[in-house]
Amino acid sequence: PAPAAAAPVAAAAPAEAAAPAVSANAVKSPMVGTVYLAAEPGAKPFAGVGQKVSAGDTLLIVEAMKVMNPITATAAGTVTAVLVENGQPVEFDQPLIVVE
Repeated sequence: PAPAAAAPVAAAAPAEAAAPAVSANAVKSPMVGTVYLAAEPGAKPFAGVGQKVSAGDTLLIVEAMKVMNPITATAAGTVTAVLVENGQPVEFDQPLIVVE
């Protein structure tokens, strides 16, 4: 018997099309590392959705080469989205948190 032809597979949509648009107000990672949302395990997160922050407030920490680097708000506003999870590896220029 002749071999059966495989059914054509629909092309997957690009990841960019599925991802929500990131605000221009997103705070981005200045380095590659691991993100931490709190000062230590079990501690209250630095910032959460709906929380008001001032310029200079610590939003989270990015650990790179065993150094903890605080990532701070560049302007006052309200946190509208946290785009990363605690302990997640992050890339340079990756959006981390949105302050509107």
